Amino acid sequence: MKKQKSFIFRCSNCGHEEPKWLGRCPECGEWNTLIETAASDSAGTAAGFAPRSCAAKAPHSYPLSSIDPQESVRISSGIAEFDRVLGGGIMKRSSILVGGEPGIGKSTLLLQAAAAAQTKGRILYISGEESAGQVRMRADRLGVMGGAVYGGDRIEICCTGVLEDIEIILEATHPVIIIVDSVQTLYTDKAGLTPGTVNQMKYCSWELISWAKEHDTALFLIAHVTKEGVIAGPKTLEHMVDTVLYFEQNDADCRFLRAAKNRFGSVDEIGIFTMGERGLTNVEDPSLLFLVSREGELPAGVATAAVLEGSRALLVEIQALTAPAKGAVSRVFSDRVDQARVSRIAAILEKYLNLRLSDQDLYINVAGGIRITEVGVDLAVAAALYSARTNIPLPVKTAVAGELSLAGEVRPLRRMAGRIKTGKSLGFDTFIGPASDETNPVLIEARDIKSAIRTLFTS
Repeated sequence: MKKQKSFIFRCSNCGHEEPKWLGRCPECGEWNTLIETAASDSAGTAAGFAPRSCAAKAPHSYPLSSIDPQESVRISSGIAEFDRVLGGGIMKRSSILVGGEPGIGKSTLLLQAAAAAQTKGRILYISGEESAGQVRMRADRLGVMGGAVYGGDRIEICCTGVLEDIEIILEATHPVIIIVDSVQTLYTDKAGLTPGTVNQMKYCSWELISWAKEHDTALFLIAHVTKEGVIAGPKTLEHMVDTVLYFEQNDADCRFLRAAKNRFGSVDEIGIFTMGERGLTNVEDPSLLFLVSREGELPAGVATAAVLEGSRALLVEIQALTAPAKGAVSRVFSDRVDQARVSRIAAILEKYLNLRLSDQDLYINVAGGIRITEVGVDLAVAAALYSARTNIPLPVKTAVAGELSLAGEVRPLRRMAGRIKTGKSLGFDTFIGPASDETNPVLIEARDIKSAIRTLFTS
């Protein structure tokens, strides 16, 4: 008697399996996504996330001392700001997730990096969203088809999102760099019937990550973000990759590249680019983007902050505005500096300077649109708020830096000499900040918020 074939019900959204049909998937909560599937077809799905090498040979361990530390070397991308964020270059056998809003420049950056990378191997560009003709048009516009100059002949393209087809091409070409544009277009019928689901992205990405680690290849995965600003999925791939990069944009043509995760470098570095007709260009002197050129006195509510972004010191203009609260509760409007930080600084001003801000709506902006997270911006925000509330401008060519404690103290900062050096190169002859171990004639030390405000507004 012929054995009857068994069936299961698999969720087309997340891949969860149930022995019987349910209206709602208990794993992801989606309705009407459980589809009847032969049980034999899903036998390998659960094990599909195992490394590819495990299926090829018996697993075994190595003594740590036998591993060559130079096994994973870096490749220069040819773009200084990109290398800065990556920690010094593209690490071989690494997987890098590049996220950002559609149209912000992710594909442009990676196409430029692929063309300028100093490699001797092939570079495979996998496009699941655009045709080969569209990618070639962008390459011509960016000027990356120069052969001897850029290595345009080294870049090979395939326009497919089918995982099995991609694996065949990888085995035939053995590229040094793989670019997948985008991860949402990857598809295999082993991970469900619907492209773009969480299960599809996780399964396909893990297969490509495993292949890259085995073949001395660097893998870039481009991912779009949702309206909430997180990688579509959401954020389900971040634990699988080595590095996560996010693209941000200000109101102009300036782009900021930040690392949210980096196993081979610092997450404090930031890459700054401008977008033009020839693609993304490195910004040589970023401080000029965040300072406003004026003649004469500064307007009230403006302070210049000396902050650190990774290994680089920047001077940025902090703008503050206070206005009578329109309701019973005052509000803080700040999207470039954390709102909780602004509220804490306002409370310090009220406590130690008797400056009433609880009945005011507070507005904080950073010129140039850069997002500041470093604690050294505290004293500059306090000075800008005090200036805006009292309508007294700060002295010109004066930079401010310092972290404020809840006791009203100005706490020390790292790399004060670097901040002062950057300020002097831009013409700032006075610096208000915490006490430093190094004596500097342009530094006026402030031990607490009272002495800092007194120095700024009585000189």
